[in-house]
Amino acid sequence: MGTAADGLVAGFVGGGFMAAVHSRAARSARARLLGISSSSPARSQRAADELGIEHAYDGLTELLADDRLDVVHICTPNALHHEQALAVIASGRHVICEKPLAVTVAQAEELVRAAERAGVTATVPFVYRFHPMVREARARVAAGHVGRLLSIHGSYLQDWLLEAGDDNWRVDAALGGRSRAFGDIGSHLVDLIEFVTGDRIARVSALTSTFFGSRPSHATVTTEDAAAVTLETRGGAIGTLLVSQAAPGRKNRLHLEIAGSAESIAFDQEQPETLWLGRRSGRVLLPRDPAQLGPDAARLSVVPAGHAQGYVDAFAGFVADTYAAIGGESPEGLPRFADGLRAARITEAVLDSAETGHWITIDDEGTA
Repeated sequence: MGTAADGLVAGFVGGGFMAAVHSRAARSARARLLGISSSSPARSQRAADELGIEHAYDGLTELLADDRLDVVHICTPNALHHEQALAVIASGRHVICEKPLAVTVAQAEELVRAAERAGVTATVPFVYRFHPMVREARARVAAGHVGRLLSIHGSYLQDWLLEAGDDNWRVDAALGGRSRAFGDIGSHLVDLIEFVTGDRIARVSALTSTFFGSRPSHATVTTEDAAAVTLETRGGAIGTLLVSQAAPGRKNRLHLEIAGSAESIAFDQEQPETLWLGRRSGRVLLPRDPAQLGPDAARLSVVPAGHAQGYVDAFAGFVADTYAAIGGESPEGLPRFADGLRAARITEAVLDSAETGHWITIDDEGTA
């Protein structure tokens, strides 16, 4: 097995878009890309060829049998995460599992307990935490620049499932789970809210909508295309969220604005080089300039000001910090399985509220 100093030995499960993203980030963190398994031997070989990974394995069992392996990246459909992550943990390997961590809260709880018992590093790629300007927003809140938190406005909008002819495995509840739009991208939004503000969402009231009851490969679609949520935090702030995968022209627009008694802060993932800071006396755009940022934001600024950073850099930062944790370090703000469980609880509350028409309190009782 490798070490953090000389480069870890990484394996991958799943051969789609996210496997490509994970493998690039692993390579940038100096990992050895040892092997990959996908849904069939042929798909495994194709993914290995396309991604420049050394070996194609017929399945996860064969991959885990290779004693050179240190860490496994799980990049498969949501319904497979629980079983596959448990297998990786049982083998004694560290694990990075795509979100949502699991399709039920009970499964996510089991994964948290398993990782803690095994003593392995187990993380979830809530990678928007790794934009330097998100870290700067968090630092400003923690330092008291915002004042008392008053309100939150957030959205995560995409258009890739806008039309009835658009289709993907994620619309299938058997593969993607009970929630689609909120579980897939809303989880990022609520994680970012709690990460930046340091406050917890206490209760939610939600509406969901499925715009298309069928799609080309799915005669019946039950998962939501959009969700609208009203929330209250434990600290007493109120907020609104809109999540949609059918918003024309929005490709990956995660936007968060928090308003405090002294200052507002807004971050737009499609324009990640600046923070909007609003005060009663005026407003400014703070650039991603390490000379003007706090230590954690400056640490994640891997190129000088004026050289744009984005999603790929954020993902690389997440994987690098995960690998550092495997090596015994304690990186700031690393999203672990407990954060995946937290997102699962909020997602469940959103769906329960939409189904019942009631406010739902989010309870962390039972966390391992």
